[in-house]
Amino acid sequence: MSKDRAVRKALAAGLLGTVLMHMVLLADAVRASEDIPDQYPASPLYAKPVEVIPDVFSAIGATAPPTYENGGHNNNLSFILTGDGVVVVNGGASWQLAEALHAEIKLVTDQPVRLVVNENGQGHAMLGNSYWKAQGVKIIAQEQAAASFGAGGYDSLAAAERIQKEKAAKTSVVLPHETFADEYVVDFGLFPIEVLNLGPAHSPGDVVVWLPEQSLVISGDMAFHERMLPIFEDTNTAAWLQSWDTGFEPLGATYVIPGHGHPTNVDQVRRYTKDYLIYLRGKIREHIDNGGDLAGAYYVDQSPYAHLDTFEQLATRNAGRVFEQMEWE
Repeated sequence: MSKDRAVRKALAAGLLGTVLMHMVLLADAVRASEDIPDQYPASPLYAKPVEVIPDVFSAIGATAPPTYENGGHNNNLSFILTGDGVVVVNGGASWQLAEALHAEIKLVTDQPVRLVVNENGQGHAMLGNSYWKAQGVKIIAQEQAAASFGAGGYDSLAAAERIQKEKAAKTSVVLPHETFADEYVVDFGLFPIEVLNLGPAHSPGDVVVWLPEQSLVISGDMAFHERMLPIFEDTNTAAWLQSWDTGFEPLGATYVIPGHGHPTNVDQVRRYTKDYLIYLRGKIREHIDNGGDLAGAYYVDQSPYAHLDTFEQLATRNAGRVFEQMEWE
């Protein structure tokens, strides 16, 4: 290991705990909440980016559905200063949000943005590609995510235009320049960065961004905690659990920047992702074994998770979709 990299790693080791302790205090003071419309009125971003560990920043989005007030910024937009250019994780939900994130990047570094990673094929991960392409930045995504966005991108754009109105101006559907199946290794910078598809999870083509020297993972929608995770029609919960056990957990990450909510640790996201999926599947299995039908599945007890943001919007829907899956397992 070079001297510079050794120093960088030592600094990270010494500061990680302090920085994340600050993040915990911040989360308590100004919790990511579906009840707070905007935490950063000076910018289209929902919140100003914070430095989670040295050279890794994240603009924490609202834990609510996209609204006009939060500008569609309801996921985390992260960026990494590599020493030889910036890696952005998530294109953003619009041209405006991507441009606002770029403005914040320019405040902390002169390094150019060289790569944008789309964490999946949802609109808030990819609609901002239109801005980044106009800046000449390379955009990558897992091949299933790109296919998903290619098939449904105009629906995502129409939804953004309906909700965001003039805030969606200049936004268009732009596919990534390059796709990959399992792994993309960033070929520049002073430390390793790996973009990994760990198997089926929340939506097709989900990826995580893994920084092995820092023991930090930008998990995307593989992992949730402050808000209830959504289960889509194409979400296979059994496969998600398998991907967690065979792909995500073995990383041994110390620190997690999730797709939604404040930076945290693996214990916390395990509690609200893996454990929630196991809990809900157990309740639905019990319901099915007792002869229950779809109508009754909506009312299985999910009260241990009622404190999570988006519980009211998602709990019954999640139960119904898990019933439809497990009925045929």
